[in-house]
Amino acid sequence: MTDLKHKILSAVRDDLTLIEAALVENLHPQFDLVRQVAGHLLFAGGKRLRPLLMLLSARLCGYDGESRAADYAVIFEYLHAATLIHDDVVDGAALRRGRQAAHHVWDPPTAVLTGDFLLARSLSLAVRTGLTEVMGVIAGITEQMSQGEIRQLTHKGDLTLTEARYLEVIRCKTAVLFQGACRVGALIAGATKTHQEALDSYGYHLGMAFQMADDLLDYTQESAVLGKAAGADLREGKLTLPVIRALQKAEGPDKQWMTALIRRGDFSADEFGALVALMARYGGIDYTRQRASEHVRKAKTSLEIFGGAASVAPLRDIADYAWSRAS
Repeated sequence: MTDLKHKILSAVRDDLTLIEAALVENLHPQFDLVRQVAGHLLFAGGKRLRPLLMLLSARLCGYDGESRAADYAVIFEYLHAATLIHDDVVDGAALRRGRQAAHHVWDPPTAVLTGDFLLARSLSLAVRTGLTEVMGVIAGITEQMSQGEIRQLTHKGDLTLTEARYLEVIRCKTAVLFQGACRVGALIAGATKTHQEALDSYGYHLGMAFQMADDLLDYTQESAVLGKAAGADLREGKLTLPVIRALQKAEGPDKQWMTALIRRGDFSADEFGALVALMARYGGIDYTRQRASEHVRKAKTSLEIFGGAASVAPLRDIADYAWSRAS
């Protein structure tokens, strides 16, 4: 994973520099407090994957306006940051990217309104493209992501949550933003419908794989690496695929113990370790890795239409990186 990550970073270093500059240049809040709250999350790290996908997709389709593309690409980082700020308030999260969540540093109303500002800024930048298709994509993303969060709320602590419903939640909350970034890259490049659909498919499958990997990491990595408390999803009542699958397969006392722990919503480090061991025993972790692997394979297959173009290599590497996070 480390070698692959370094390979990707080396290939996209100039793109990331453009994105960082564009994030600062396009923020432009009228009040310094908004800048502080937005910057607390925006400049606390992050992979910048969503804007990077837009840049790489545009380049693959022949777009050569690098600085303009970077301005449009930050739409997706602003959108992502807005949803994270809102999600942290809704979930009562304590940490984000290794820092106190914004609503703890300031207060929930300030955090929510700053998220609203970032959402509005992303829409303003979409208008600058002059393309109604782009504006439609961004509007559709905001609708889907909001509905995904509402669906997740309705299933909070729901031990009967099915895999199908979980997949719909992560499609709305995560995959649509990856899809949109890739499709907008194709749109601003004037790509054919066939190429637009190929990149849309790539983004969808990549987004699904990334979210499954994130859901796995909540049970397989330490808090210092995650940037948030290990087991945070379960403490917040979010049942993800590793848990759903393990509950489906578990029997007898093991299932009863897991169910009681999840319902309680609070557990010690030892109890959490025991839960992870049971999830592994009943196949929840391996099954999630398998499903993530399937999405990565489909993402790479979607790129085959572009042949051996040099600019397709980073997108293939990013798909492999998604798998390496889950493995």
